[in-house]
This record gives sequence, structure tokens and C-alpha cells, in this order.
Amino acid sequence: MTITDTPDRYGTLSRILHWGMAILFAAQFLSAALHWALPRDHPVRDFFWSYHYALGTTLFLLVLIRGVWGLANIRRRRPVHSGLIGRAAAAGHLAMYVLMVVVPTVRLVAASGDKRGFSYLGLQIFPPREADVAWLKSVAEWHGEMGWILALLVLGHIAMAIGWHHLIKRDETLRRMAG
Repeated sequence: MTITDTPDRYGTLSRILHWGMAILFAAQFLSAALHWALPRDHPVRDFFWSYHYALGTTLFLLVLIRGVWGLANIRRRRPVHSGLIGRAAAAGHLAMYVLMVVVPTVRLVAASGDKRGFSYLGLQIFPPREADVAWLKSVAEWHGEMGWILALLVLGHIAMAIGWHHLIKRDETLRRMAG
């Protein structure tokens, strides 16, 4: 078992990042769904929402690490997916990665202009402002909608991994990522 990717399988670090992020994304989407579905001041809604910002920031950092790691492994190391399905998979992955960067970025930009400020794990990232900076906050206007588009892409990713690769093609793609 190797830490780096090979043409036959994803390495240990790629798999740890993939599955760790999958768990955190599930929790993140759950917190957003409960925030949307439950009434204000509902204890379950409040409990899960209280983790939304820390989870989002953690995911953002993991996305950046995974992106750098993926680029370091891209040349002759990663499993190849060819043909029309391979190009569609590449486009889907690119769309997911773009949104995994853009969604938290717009929220962080908005937090920089917020009266509440922003801290991550006790570390002050943006100090509270005396008044909201409207143009900075407006950047995040589509944060939620883009997050739900990302959720749909993730569901499509899961459907393709299980439905197409595992059940129909039986091409071991899921096994290469599962380990």
C-alpha cells in the first residue's frame, strides 16, 4: 500500500482525504438541510447549525490540501478514465472542485465585512466590524444556492460510482477509491 496514487488505485492519502471529506460534506449538507427545514429556535436545528461554519472552513482547508495533492499526483500516477464517460467524469469533478472552492470563499469574503467577524477554532480570522460592509456581504448572496448545486453534483458523483461503475460496468473504480 502506497501513500501516492498509481494508475491502478488511489493512494492512502487520496483515499483518506476523499472519505474524510465525504463524511464532513454529509454533516455539512445535513446542517444546511435542518437549518432550512426546521423552525427557528428548534434545538436540533441550532445544534447542527452551530457546527456549519467550522465544518465549512475545515472542508475548505481539506479541499485546498486535496487539490494540491491531486495536482502532485496527476502526471502518470492517477487512474485514467477515458472516452465520453471519462470526459464527463472530468467535467463533473472540475465542477465539484470549483464549487468546493467558490462556495466557502464567497462566505469568507462576506464574513470579512460582517459585524460578527469570524473565528475558526478559537482563532480570530476576521475581527468584528462596527457596521456590516454591504458590498462584501453581497458576495455571498448565492452561497446557499451554490451549496445545493454542489450537493446535487455530489449525489451525481455517488450515483455514477455505485450505479455506473460498480453495478453496470463492474470496472473496479469503486474498489480503487475504497482501498
